[in-house]
Amino acid sequence: MARYILHGIFASGPTYKAALMLRLTGTPFDYEHVDLRAGAHKADAFLVKNRYGQVPVLEDSQTDYCLCQSSVILDYLADETGKFGGKDRGERLRAREWQLWGAGTLTTGIYRTRALKLGFFKFPEQVAEANLQSALGGLKELNTLLDGRDWLVGKGATIADIDLYGIAAYAPQAGIDLAPYGNVRKWLARVEALPGFKGVNDCLPQASVKA
Repeated sequence: MARYILHGIFASGPTYKAALMLRLTGTPFDYEHVDLRAGAHKADAFLVKNRYGQVPVLEDSQTDYCLCQSSVILDYLADETGKFGGKDRGERLRAREWQLWGAGTLTTGIYRTRALKLGFFKFPEQVAEANLQSALGGLKELNTLLDGRDWLVGKGATIADIDLYGIAAYAPQAGIDLAPYGNVRKWLARVEALPGFKGVNDCLPQASVKA
């Protein structure tokens, strides 16, 4: 049995972030598919693992930690693997700033616009337009903030890049053209060139699988 068990669903952006971190660090993990449509995430057995009834969840058999929230999972894995945590405390703090920034309008805009596009949710027209504008505004700001830099923090990839990649990479599924955001596209390509990288469509299986 692998040290880590990742619980989630292949279509979940937050689950993808956690899985991508595991792939990029070369960390074996068992994967447990959580059937959201069947309500598995609201079952008592799952709520013991995640009080919020959400995915992902990461279980560590070595430390007995059972963690939820993708940003927390990335932070934890950076400590446990010694990778993507930044060169010092200052870079780690800057990475966390980026993660919290990404959890705002960028996440809301892209994830919800994607959910509407794929038929996962329905929103009133005004709400849908507000979500789209949040996505476009977030991408525009990210494009500006990336000007003159290869990575979000320091001179190498960190959990900040993995976290925000796991948001921005879903823009095409949301029907958003990334052509106007040249810095974002170049940054996405740099993340995709990292050893062990797997994209949103091939990082996770559609059923449970052992490492």
